[in-house]
Amino acid sequence: MVFDSARFDLQPYAGFDTARYVRRTYCSWENAGWQSLLVQRFDHVPVAEDMAMPGAADLHLVLPLAGRAVMETRCDGQVSRRLWAPGELDMGIPDRPFVRSYRGDGPLRSLQIHIPRDTVESTAARLGGRTVDFEAVAASLNAGDPLVEEAIRTIGAAGDADDLYAESAAAFLAMHLLTRHSRLRAPRTSREDARVRAAVAIMRERVADSLTLADIAGAVHLSVYHFVRIFKDATGQTPYRFLTGLRIEEAKRLLRDTDLPIAQVASRCGFASPGALSTAFARYTGARPSVYRNS
Repeated sequence: MVFDSARFDLQPYAGFDTARYVRRTYCSWENAGWQSLLVQRFDHVPVAEDMAMPGAADLHLVLPLAGRAVMETRCDGQVSRRLWAPGELDMGIPDRPFVRSYRGDGPLRSLQIHIPRDTVESTAARLGGRTVDFEAVAASLNAGDPLVEEAIRTIGAAGDADDLYAESAAAFLAMHLLTRHSRLRAPRTSREDARVRAAVAIMRERVADSLTLADIAGAVHLSVYHFVRIFKDATGQTPYRFLTGLRIEEAKRLLRDTDLPIAQVASRCGFASPGALSTAFARYTGARPSVYRNS
């Protein structure tokens, strides 16, 4: 099925071998025609080793419905463990890939919701335009929130409600999460805003070039140290990670919309070689460029 949505890719985790790990029993796109909120139910395999999950751009909420397991998650060189059990809320950090292993005591089932990133960002703008600390939201939510748990269950049982219901539910969840669970970072000065915007524009315009931090910092008249600090405060990412994300998005567009060889795609996206593109692409999306193109 191909579904043209302005807010989502049909596959939030492009290149992920879904059939190997889960069986989807409900999808709000297919079953309700929603475009403003993705709701899915899954039956999970009871055991998984080194399950590589690419980062999704949206805010991803998971509510376990059945089964118990200890989830071991490796992310950014760190290992964490937490209990999977009915009612134990979990949240994925946007754009952050991870590797997970677990061994359940029987069948595992979950209800999962993806809130569009633009819904989250527009809500943050209404709350003062501050950067969302997604790590703080996830940590706070992991401690439990009966309202979010009940909202997920209710939304998952909404049946044939139309997309206005989905849009309203997404807006409510985003507002509740950002007001109840987020520590919003302090607003930036207008001068810093302008320099960050200028740096992003440079990255977009020169995505194919071999840019260095010194190149970008110099172009916006900042030291490298000061540039990295205000850029991360403004975007939640280092300049290098942000630029790599832009390059991956351009590579995805070229792989999807053109027949260019992988080597030319790499060159047009600022990667020194096809191997460098393949490594970065797999890290960000969970799939090699050739697999992504074929899917």
